[in-house]
Amino acid sequence: MKTSGAVITTERLRLRLLTHDDAPFLVALLNDVTFVEFIGDRGVRTDADARQYLDFGPLASYTAHGFGLWCVERLDAGEPIGICGLLKRPTLDDIDVGYAMLPAARGEGFAREAVHGTLMHARDVLGLSRVVAIVAPGNGASIRVMESLGYRSTSSVVSMPGLDPVLLFTPAIEGQSAPESLV
Repeated sequence: MKTSGAVITTERLRLRLLTHDDAPFLVALLNDVTFVEFIGDRGVRTDADARQYLDFGPLASYTAHGFGLWCVERLDAGEPIGICGLLKRPTLDDIDVGYAMLPAARGEGFAREAVHGTLMHARDVLGLSRVVAIVAPGNGASIRVMESLGYRSTSSVVSMPGLDPVLLFTPAIEGQSAPESLV
C-alpha cells in the first residue's frame, strides 16, 4: 500500500496517510496534556516510540482495514496540526471516528472540518452506513464537535478493558453516517 499522499482534501485541510517521517509531530501530539487527559497516555516519548506506535496502530490499520488515523495538515502551510480518521476497535460493533489536534490548532474549526471530511469519505468512498464516535465525558470541545455534526450521546461504553467508560455518540438520524454539509 502507498504510504503517503492525500486521502481527503477539504476547504482548508489535507488528510493523508501517516508515515515514519511524522514521528516528531506524533511525539508532540501524543504527549499534549489534553490528549493524555481525554484520550490516554500512549507511552510515546521518543521518535522510536512513535514509529512503533505507527507500525502497530495506524499503519497496521491501513493494511488490515483500508483506513486508520490520518495526518491532518493545513493546506496553506502544509504543516501537521492533528490526526483524524477511522478506527475499528474490538470492543465496539461499529467503526468510530477519532481525532486530536495540537493546541495551536484548536478553536479554529479544524477538528470539525476534519471529522466532517472523514465522515463523508466513510460514507461516499468506503460505503459505511454507520460511523460512531466515543468521547470522554469531560471533553466539552469534542462533545460540541460531534453534536454540531448531528451526533448525539446515546450511552456509555468501555472502549478498552480497564479504562473508564466513555460516551458513545451516534448519528441523530439513523442510517445517516455523515451530515450533508458543514452549514
